[in-house]
Amino acid sequence: MSEVLSGKIREKTGKVATKEVRRNGEIPAVLYGLKDNLSFSICPDNLKDILKAKGQNALINLKVEGNKQRKVILKEFQSHPLKELWVHVDFLEVDVAKMVKVSVDVHLTGKSAGEKMGGLVNQVLKSLHVECLPTDIPQSIDLDITAVELGQVLHVSDLNFSDKIKILHQSNEAVVSVYLPQVAEEEVADEEEELAEGEMAASEDVPAGEEASDKKEDSTKNEG
Repeated sequence: MSEVLSGKIREKTGKVATKEVRRNGEIPAVLYGLKDNLSFSICPDNLKDILKAKGQNALINLKVEGNKQRKVILKEFQSHPLKELWVHVDFLEVDVAKMVKVSVDVHLTGKSAGEKMGGLVNQVLKSLHVECLPTDIPQSIDLDITAVELGQVLHVSDLNFSDKIKILHQSNEAVVSVYLPQVAEEEVADEEEELAEGEMAASEDVPAGEEASDKKEDSTKNEG
C-alpha cells in the first residue's frame, strides 16, 4: 500500500467535467490549502487503502502532480445516494504545529446495566467537536456504557480525554442516557389527558348569553 495519496490536476471543473472524472473511475476532489486551493482527482482504491489502514481522521500525505507534497486531513465527502461509494471529497491542508478543529465520532461499547433491566439507550451526541494538533486527532471516542443504570445520563464532563485534546462542548451537555420506554409513554398519556381536560373545561365555560341565544335560535326554527 502506498503511504502517499496521489492526485491529478483537473483542468476543467463543473458538472460535465466531474461526470467525466467519475466515468474514468476516479473521484473529483478539492484541496483547501494554506495558501491556495486545488481541484484534482484521485483513485478511490488509493484513498480507501489509506483510510482503512490509518482511519478516517488520518493525517494524509497528498501529492498532486506538479505540486509539492502536503499534509492534509479529510474535511468532507459526498456519498452516492444509492451506491456505497463517494462521489466527491474535500481535503484540508494543515500545519502540523497548529491546532485544528475536527469532528470525532462517538462509539458506544458494552451493554449498559439499564438495558439489562429493559431500558433503552439514547445516544444524544453521535460525534464531538474537538480541537488539537493534526497528529493528535483521535480516530474515534469509545465510551463504555456498561455501568450506566436506568435513568442515568452521562455528560461531556464524565468523559476522559487526553490533555492534548480540547472538547468544544459545554461540560453539562448530555452524551448518552438510559431510560424506560413506558416512562415516555406515560408522559404522552398525561399530556393527552391534560389536553382533553382543557377542551372539556373550555366547553363548560361558554357564556350564558351565548347558550340563551342558541336556544332562542332553535326555538325560532321549530316555530317556523
